[in-house]
Amino acid sequence: MSRRKLVVLSGAGISAESGIPTFRDADGLWEGHDVMEVASPQGWQRNPQLVLDFYNQRRKVARKVEPNRGHSILAELEEEFEVVIITQNVDDLHEKAGSSQVIHLHGELFKSRSTVDPSLIYDVEGWELNWGDTCEKGSQLRPHIVWFGEMVPMMEVAAVHAQQADIFIVVGTSLVVYPAAGLLDYVSSSVPKYIVDPNMPSVQSRPNLHLIEKIGSEGLQEVLERLF
Repeated sequence: MSRRKLVVLSGAGISAESGIPTFRDADGLWEGHDVMEVASPQGWQRNPQLVLDFYNQRRKVARKVEPNRGHSILAELEEEFEVVIITQNVDDLHEKAGSSQVIHLHGELFKSRSTVDPSLIYDVEGWELNWGDTCEKGSQLRPHIVWFGEMVPMMEVAAVHAQQADIFIVVGTSLVVYPAAGLLDYVSSSVPKYIVDPNMPSVQSRPNLHLIEKIGSEGLQEVLERLF
């Protein structure tokens, strides 16, 4: 008998509990930078060194943090369910916690890719990616991050998983960044949907929707109790 499929959409809120700052502050800045300076193709063209330095600092921080109870609960659910995590986060905390199926919609902080051939993707050793680091074709490497204005290549794969879900959980995301926010619309009306966030996003009413206004670790503990 096949196991039920539990699909999770996670956002910055789950990583914030581990000490990774959320993507944008209230003033629209990211760690003191205009997001378009450090998270757009135009910013990369203007000042690649600034972009490389910015992500080097993000990596330096992310290397030191550990998964929190929220990440661990999702990993533990693999004992009972087929769990697929679709994350908007670029950190590796889901993997560190033990989750085995993680789809990164917005790229991965600890990977780099070729600027001439997007299929050439490499692990970043340590935390630095520097100007002059090149792919096997001799082209500069860039962060393996989906920047503003770029396609989200894993979105179609994520949508298929959302359609196949027997249970769907949203945790730590404002549900305003598209196309990820639209994944909820792919989930069947008969499927239980749990949204966990201390600042509950505005969500259109739909069948089998459960809103849990708590931080990720506490809200996921409540989901766990409801599931069993």
